[in-house]
Amino acid sequence: MALTLFAVAGVHAQDAKKVAAGKSLYDKNGCAKCHQIAGKGSKISPLDGVGSKLSAAEIKQWLTDPAAMTAKLPKKPPVAMKKVALPDADIDNLVEYMLSLKK
Repeated sequence: MALTLFAVAGVHAQDAKKVAAGKSLYDKNGCAKCHQIAGKGSKISPLDGVGSKLSAAEIKQWLTDPAAMTAKLPKKPPVAMKKVALPDADIDNLVEYMLSLKK
C-alpha cells in the first residue's frame, strides 16, 4: 500500500513540474500576444477554463495542427492560430498547463 501511495504522489509531483514548465513556455513564447489568462494578455482568444472544455488530445491538436481544429469551428476566429513549432516534450508541457486552466 505504501508503494502505491508513493507512486501516486510521484505522478502528481511530476504533473506539477509539467504545468510549471508549460507556464514558463507560454510566457517565453509570447502566447499572451493572442491569448488571455486571468485578465492578462490579448482578448483575441481567452484560455480561462480551457482545461474544462477540451481534452488533452484536442489541446495538443490546437498546438500542432491549428488549421484542422479551426476547420471544425462553426465560426472562424478573427485571427488564425499559428502552429507551435516546439519539441514534443515542450508541447506536452504546454498541454499540461492548458489542462490546469479550469474554472
